Amino acid sequence: MRMAFRALRRNKLRTALTMLGILIGIGAVICTVAIGEGGSSLVHDQLVGLGTNLVWIEAGGRNVNGVRTGNGGTKSLTVDDAMAIQQFVPLIASVAPNVDGPMQVVYGNQNWSTHYRGVSPEYFEIRRWPAYMGSLFDSSDVEHMTNVCLLGRTVVDTLFGTDEPIGKTIRLQNQPFRVIGVMQPKGLTPTGFDQDDFVMIPYTTAMKKLKGIYWLDDIFASAVSTEAIDPAIDQVSRLLRQRHHLRPNEPDDFNIRHPEDTLKAQEEASHTFTLMLASIASVSLLVGGIGIMNIMLVSVTERTREIGVRMAVGATERDVRMQFLVEALVLSLLGGAIGVIAGMAASAGVSKLLRWPAIITPLAIVVAVVFSIVIGIFFGYYPALKASRLDPIEALRAE
Repeated sequence: MRMAFRALRRNKLRTALTMLGILIGIGAVICTVAIGEGGSSLVHDQLVGLGTNLVWIEAGGRNVNGVRTGNGGTKSLTVDDAMAIQQFVPLIASVAPNVDGPMQVVYGNQNWSTHYRGVSPEYFEIRRWPAYMGSLFDSSDVEHMTNVCLLGRTVVDTLFGTDEPIGKTIRLQNQPFRVIGVMQPKGLTPTGFDQDDFVMIPYTTAMKKLKGIYWLDDIFASAVSTEAIDPAIDQVSRLLRQRHHLRPNEPDDFNIRHPEDTLKAQEEASHTFTLMLASIASVSLLVGGIGIMNIMLVSVTERTREIGVRMAVGATERDVRMQFLVEALVLSLLGGAIGVIAGMAASAGVSKLLRWPAIITPLAIVVAVVFSIVIGIFFGYYPALKASRLDPIEALRAE
């Protein structure tokens, strides 16, 4: 090792340029993997935040003079539908009616344009969404259409700043609502949607006091297990078609979605994309390895007389082979070590610049080190073998 470092120090610039290929390759691999893992983590967090085996039923479109309207155009989804699903579909564990819409929220001289969501207490269980502060409303609040509300973190920060929101009164459509809790923050989705910008109230209050309607916008349901989601969707579809008196040739006036499928597909796509980027970045490792081989071959040619002297005083072929192999390995390991640091720094910079999480796993660092070792041995072996097979007599004659 001492001889290897001494030989590399004699040509500092050449050594640095040779390590640069490995450095860039390792750094690029670590950075791309970290960014990819961060994206997968975002999707996974969103998947977890969806709730327990979520089945989302929303009001569908309708035909108006032969033209199909968009989602939410029907008024056929009702509270009775939600109760029927709970009662007659055994694969559904719990159901939460939902009514929502845009709303201007006022507190003192502060106001904020946000969205309200009218739900039942089961919604918090289905979405696995606890209160960060205060308490949730219960079935009694739903039954009596109480003017209580829960706020998202964004609304709290906008209206109250550093003040305590619990117990304060805000106004929705000129109606007073008492704040009883603040929901656990969920942050932004990968598409940039703020999940904490909302006001949550009992759905009966939303239907009767704010919107003045008898129908629902959505029904959120939870299947008893992951395997039960697809058959549960089939049963819910048949039940709603029967309740809405739809003929066999008529399209559904509702939509049933299973967002978990979409997010799982996104997560798999993110992993695939990360693997593809890492594969592309690893090409630079191959280029760096070829650079090491090239420099080591030049080194063998330049040091032919040195090799002859070593063999003349007793060095074996194995000794010479190990000398040059260790030099190649040191080049690769030094480049790899600096590359790991560069990759971590680049990941942090990209994460800060794009506000995107970058997750550097210990496995990525271990793989980077192993790659450095493999590249050093693989691309350094042939020059080392060539050096060990030099004829000592011919090597001593070299100028």
